[in-house]
Amino acid sequence: MGVFLRMMEDLAAADADPKTVMIDATYLKAHRTASTALLPTFRSRAIVGSEKGDLGRLIGRTRGGMNTKLHAVTDANGRPLSFFMTAGQVSDYTGAAALLDDLPKAQWLLGDRGYDADWFRDALQAKGIQPWIPGRRSRLDPIKYDKRRYRRRSRIEIMFGRLKDWRRVATRYDRCPTVFLSAIALAATVSLWL
Repeated sequence: MGVFLRMMEDLAAADADPKTVMIDATYLKAHRTASTALLPTFRSRAIVGSEKGDLGRLIGRTRGGMNTKLHAVTDANGRPLSFFMTAGQVSDYTGAAALLDDLPKAQWLLGDRGYDADWFRDALQAKGIQPWIPGRRSRLDPIKYDKRRYRRRSRIEIMFGRLKDWRRVATRYDRCPTVFLSAIALAATVSLWL
């Protein structure tokens, strides 16, 4: 874990409002300099230092081109508590599973329809968190949720917009995912926590 990510998480631990947390994900475009030059093959591993099981660059192909997906958990005020990065084509469920252990003790979790899964709802209730996630339209039994409280979820979208005001976050120029995540943490610390 990098220095900037630790700074952001320390600020979050000291000043967060843990009553309500929100979860969402956004796409970040990868510049052609970050997404070109394929990962090293087995012949060049010794030179570059890539190990078997390395996550790679976390850049994936979507309809919009090459993207990275940033998953975030925020407090009720839209300030980020934790981040997780995946390749662009990865579903929201993967980010939710990865961020599940990092969730603070909260009463409610707000999320969009992309997080509507029975296993996710059960895992949240096992942690003592009440999910306020609208059900997918394809569900046979509709899920009841508080629409007034769900409207507050716009704060996480505003947080993503404020992060994307930073050019280095909106367009990924870094090939290394840890350097890019550090830039995101620095932008979140400066623009949302300080």
